[in-house]
Amino acid sequence: MANEAPELDQARAAILRATLVHVPFDGWSEAAIAAGIADAGQRESLSVLAFPDGPSALAEYYSADADRRMEAGLDAELIAKLPIRERIITALRLRLTQAENEREALKVLMTWFAFPAHQALAAQCLYRTVDAVWHAIGDTSTDFNFYSKRAILAGVLAATVLYWLGDESEGAASTFGFLDRRIADVMAFEKAKGRAREWLAELPDPFRILRDVTARRDERGGEDTPGAGPGRPQP
Repeated sequence: MANEAPELDQARAAILRATLVHVPFDGWSEAAIAAGIADAGQRESLSVLAFPDGPSALAEYYSADADRRMEAGLDAELIAKLPIRERIITALRLRLTQAENEREALKVLMTWFAFPAHQALAAQCLYRTVDAVWHAIGDTSTDFNFYSKRAILAGVLAATVLYWLGDESEGAASTFGFLDRRIADVMAFEKAKGRAREWLAELPDPFRILRDVTARRDERGGEDTPGAGPGRPQP
């Protein structure tokens, strides 16, 4: 029993790698997993424990494994020296580059995720990936920005992955250009939002103005009340 967890982890990794080869032909399915189990030479009983929910468990494990590979592949010292924009781009480029040999399997997985029954799992995997990216590049926010950053990056990542799946350019150059533009758009929006906050902070407080007008009206006996003239008594 003491060795079961490491053995199970090894079985999962071996089955995943072997299964990805069959996915383009058998779909993200039990059939692909069965073929992967056979190719990996794993005990059937251990394989059942590895992915008890079949394709759903395999999809979740694949996404988590890709996140771990991305985090392990980032140079923490180098990342710390980069501006935030370059940190994000570096992490997402690495995530896609590491999956280059799995692109055909990923096309099938994206189609599988699109089915209504699988969309909740797709959202969970996407959130975990963007959360892993932010943690990997050193983000420590805990306020509302924690959620807004992840929501924005989820949109960028989803769009970039879909673009990448159909990209035939050398070294995914078109995809990386697309990614750079999306990040630039986000950074420009955040900068504009910051300027808007500063501009709004300099505007007069409308409630203070209203209080001042009301106070002056009261001091003059209500003469500023609309419809009230010098010869008309107040109701």
